[in-house]
Amino acid sequence: MPEPHRFTDLRPGDLVPFFGLTFGIAWGAFALFAFAPGVVEQVLGPPSGSHPLFILAVYAPAIAAFLLVLVRGGLAGLMAFLSRLAIWRAPPVWYAVLFLGLPALFYAGALIKGAPLVPDFESAAAFLAVLGFMAILGPMEEFGWRGVGLPLLQRLMTPFAASIVLGVIWGVWHLPAFLLSGTLQSNWQFLPFVLGATAISVMVTALFNATRGGLLLPMLFHWQLNNPAWPDAQPFDTWLFLAAAGLTLWLCRHTMFSRAGGVTSVIPERGIERGKAAEGL
Repeated sequence: MPEPHRFTDLRPGDLVPFFGLTFGIAWGAFALFAFAPGVVEQVLGPPSGSHPLFILAVYAPAIAAFLLVLVRGGLAGLMAFLSRLAIWRAPPVWYAVLFLGLPALFYAGALIKGAPLVPDFESAAAFLAVLGFMAILGPMEEFGWRGVGLPLLQRLMTPFAASIVLGVIWGVWHLPAFLLSGTLQSNWQFLPFVLGATAISVMVTALFNATRGGLLLPMLFHWQLNNPAWPDAQPFDTWLFLAAAGLTLWLCRHTMFSRAGGVTSVIPERGIERGKAAEGL
């Protein structure tokens, strides 16, 4: 009989292949647009937010995370990793932030900007199609950013420092989308976006640690950021997110500035037995 896979959690050194794969897959996909645009458009169509290569780029953090978890923990480790989707308990204030606070930031930014408060869609069906698409696009990044990147960074530094490092990396990772026509980001300014991503990273880190490593609520947070129901508040939403991040730091200062406040497990031990049962060990 073959020996069972020996269960191993990821290590801080795995940040190198994680970020390498994440950037390599995403920026490699965009490089095809840059160096072979004619071939890409002929085979897969013009650049857009729903282009197969764009979707591949967005899924890059998740792909990198799944590959590393499989290498370290096998199928049992992957099942344990995915068990973090079932962690949903958090202080009620975080649910208020998710479903009331985030929409309020976008509406406030739109009011400052003077933008329409109700997005224009051809029909209710068109709106629901975009809403569903956004639910399976951006939130998938969280398998990588908060699933792997944040816990490993929190083994090396405080949650605050980890959120700043990850936020800057997260923002810079989006750079090719700003250079490619047909994407939403091509209409935005890059530096405010990176500042906003860093501010959002601070907020999501506090949420992530409040759930003790859950992935569901960070994914819901990401979905709310891309929710087509909210008005266009760029770039004013950036400044509002910076203010919200400052408030989050103050309210969560006892955990954000202490390494003891950070969740550091990628493959949680509580999910190991469930994962082994699924693997048939």
